[in-house]
Amino acid sequence: MSQVQEGKLSVSEAKEKLATYENLGFAKVDHHRNNRQGFPEVIYGEGKTKEQILSIIDAIKSKGNNVLVTRISKDKADYILQVNPELIYNDVAQILFWKKDTYSNEPDQGYIAIVCAGTSDLKVAEEAAVTAEALGSQVRRFYDVGVAGIHRLFDNIEQIQQATVSVVVAGMEGALPSVVGGLVSHPVIAVPTSIGYGANFYGLSALLTMLNSCASGISVVNIDNGFGGAYNAVLIDNLAKKGAKQQ
Repeated sequence: MSQVQEGKLSVSEAKEKLATYENLGFAKVDHHRNNRQGFPEVIYGEGKTKEQILSIIDAIKSKGNNVLVTRISKDKADYILQVNPELIYNDVAQILFWKKDTYSNEPDQGYIAIVCAGTSDLKVAEEAAVTAEALGSQVRRFYDVGVAGIHRLFDNIEQIQQATVSVVVAGMEGALPSVVGGLVSHPVIAVPTSIGYGANFYGLSALLTMLNSCASGISVVNIDNGFGGAYNAVLIDNLAKKGAKQQ
């Protein structure tokens, strides 16, 4: 207001700076989400053209916000990288991201454990891992530790127990989160995957197993939703860091 009164800023410029979103015609980019939730708007890549994704990225970057695009195919990512080579693409996770800020991930700050049952679940597990890293958390990966060879889980259980929160990814019957939940004292975010034979019903059996877990402290996100599991885990991780700083 004072800048407008002093003539340093026009009324139209002030309105633009105060606007809560930017209307691109095909999308309304929520520039105030970072103020409300702590993270900028995340772009879901499926169903959008490469040109639409590029326009949204440019709008987000113009405000100095970090960029995170999920479920984006390699051909779309390659197109965007030609214009914005500073972005990073992970083809397993199908995530494209850019961080303006360099986060300090010291070991004593804690970490998120990404626990994956089998190699076939890696796409979802990496979506979770890369999302958490892009949002500023330290991540440790524990892959191919499913219940069919439970000794592999036990070989890593001490490191998993020391995590602030675990994201546990599994398909088939989805038993791994229950096992991990019975061995750790921190929250577990269970992510069912669509991996499995016919009676798996594209992840429904794993989802129902996780929802009916007898272990306490387990929350469940949707099938193949590695992003959602990681986002919740980062919120928990940030609260833990905030509490540690206040002590």
